[in-house]
Amino acid sequence: MKQNVKRKQPNSKSCLICGLKNPSGLKARFFEMENGELACLFRPSDHHQGYPGRLHGGIAAAILDEAIGRAVQVNREDTVWGVTLEFTIQYKKPIPLDRELKAVCRMTKETSRAFEGSGEILLPDGKVAACAHGRYLRLPIEKISDFNAEEQEWGVVPDPHDPDEIEW
Repeated sequence: MKQNVKRKQPNSKSCLICGLKNPSGLKARFFEMENGELACLFRPSDHHQGYPGRLHGGIAAAILDEAIGRAVQVNREDTVWGVTLEFTIQYKKPIPLDRELKAVCRMTKETSRAFEGSGEILLPDGKVAACAHGRYLRLPIEKISDFNAEEQEWGVVPDPHDPDEIEW
């Protein structure tokens, strides 16, 4: 199934998952899709290894936690921040290194104080490697962290390799 990209979400400087200047980071890119889901594209390297040639399970969980937590921002003009309250993951297949992978996530429930979502990491052949569900508390960023958007270089960074559509 191919979906058109509606909007790219911001990256930061230092985040393990989305930090563009973190030498050990994944530099993941997040895209809001026309069907209301969020797609995350990332390419793990040897720095993210658990067993030889395989993505560490904790890194897989971190990718899904970040992506599911970002799914609440799809189709919103305001930025909604969340703190993970509960997160569960099931590992189904080994996740390889050194190839582009994707996670696809969606919000499944929202209240005034919290939201829930689910997502999957997909292998290049489209098979599900891991799936997860999370529950997040909504909080203003100033209650989560001493966050300075300029200092953290938080913003959308155009890339000539950004897709117009993503298939899964």
